[in-house]
Amino acid sequence: MFCFYLGAIIRVIYSQKNTVRDIITKAAPDQPALATVENCHNILDYNTLCQIMEKTCHDLNSIGIGTGDRIAIALPNGIFMATAFLSIAGGCSAAPLNPAYTEDEFTFYLNDLNAKAIILMEGSTSPAIQAAEALNIPILWLCPQQENGIFSLDISRGDRSQAITESIPQPHDEALVLHTSGTTSRPKIVPLTNAHITASAHHIRDSLNLTPKDRSLNIMPLFHIHGLIASLLASMAAEAMVICTPGFNALKFFKWLDIARPSWYTAVPTMHQSIISRAKDKEDILKSLELRFIRSSSSSLPAPVMEQVEKTFTCPVVEAYGMTEAAHQMATNPLPPKRRKAGSVGLAAGPDVSILDINGNDVAQGYVGEICIKGANVFAGYENNPAANLEAFHNGWFRTGDEGYFDKDGYLHISGRLKEIINRGGEKISPREVDDILQAHPAINQVVAFAIPHPKLGEDIAAAIVVEEGLTTTEAEIREFAAKKLASFKVPRRIVFLDSIPKG
Repeated sequence: MFCFYLGAIIRVIYSQKNTVRDIITKAAPDQPALATVENCHNILDYNTLCQIMEKTCHDLNSIGIGTGDRIAIALPNGIFMATAFLSIAGGCSAAPLNPAYTEDEFTFYLNDLNAKAIILMEGSTSPAIQAAEALNIPILWLCPQQENGIFSLDISRGDRSQAITESIPQPHDEALVLHTSGTTSRPKIVPLTNAHITASAHHIRDSLNLTPKDRSLNIMPLFHIHGLIASLLASMAAEAMVICTPGFNALKFFKWLDIARPSWYTAVPTMHQSIISRAKDKEDILKSLELRFIRSSSSSLPAPVMEQVEKTFTCPVVEAYGMTEAAHQMATNPLPPKRRKAGSVGLAAGPDVSILDINGNDVAQGYVGEICIKGANVFAGYENNPAANLEAFHNGWFRTGDEGYFDKDGYLHISGRLKEIINRGGEKISPREVDDILQAHPAINQVVAFAIPHPKLGEDIAAAIVVEEGLTTTEAEIREFAAKKLASFKVPRRIVFLDSIPKG
């Protein structure tokens, strides 16, 4: 059986820190936890973060929201999104949503999640307001108290007659719920327990040797598993500090590095490419940095990009492999003095990883099969989707849908995908979801969305269109129609008009 169990070696006893609440409450009280990149000296320590979490949980309990209840969060990236996520995950279940969603998308996700409430920033004009009101879902306004992430919740729209006694989540209770794009029109719900996400956070902490001395610069969106677990929660598990940004901005990145003085950051390959393209006139900043390493995940990192990033920053770049169903990390290239292999996603670093053939049997070293995983950070199954679960699991192994192989040194290489998901620079898009939206256009008779190569994103989305006989439309009109129903990253960048679409 060719299966590498580095994940089993990495795992240790975590002093019972297997809930989000445990991670925050058991940290050293005066240790710096969070700050904004605009004011790195206005630090939120773990003691204050704990107080925010406890007060938020108490307020939610007072309106009948407790363990396992889902609270949607649609906040801008930054320190308030970080403190809100940790506070909600510490008392019930956090459901972070992309704040750029349209009203239709908010309606779908809020309804699909059966959200008990949604948190929005005070003064927001988000289309989530209309979606929540139409579904009669209470809006809890987040009211900033200080720039360092301290907030209160306006719970006036909650029902105090439903108040419950203090509920303290256990490891088996859900802490985070996300959707992942599927091969059907409905994105699949991925419930993750406290045990899942804290196990993954500890795996990442250990594989990166994170300590309380580390400072992460978070440029990842905090509505994706990558930013939530790899950058934020893994740092919390190490009692380290996170410097929060409003989201990736290549024009401001080097200024942020100069201000924040991080020891590491994690990003997707497209971000790395944008960063190195702007590094030529930043020699003074680059010379003064003390980056211990840089991490890459969410899509394949081209070997030339890895080489350029290492040359630019004179520190190691480690590529990792993760997915939502595994609460992020499954494998990673190790830090020096161990070997990093460009083009590989490294060694198993959390769950057990195996390569199986179409019948679920192990394949020999060097041969291609489906990458399958199982372990403490791997979810138990999609919600209300027995058909997907039947296809996704085999004898306790979760089938990732990715093809790959182990080399002679036990390093995992990804060679392709079995699933039709489009990976646009780390953003996952279901072609079927786009098909269903475009099919509603009155001038479209047939449509098929598909992936096209992109020099920086890896893949982008296009659509083949057959127009109804006697009607006309244009690429611009179709894109405008799609933009009303889909987030911008799901709108096809190219439209191809055909007389017919091949079948079979």
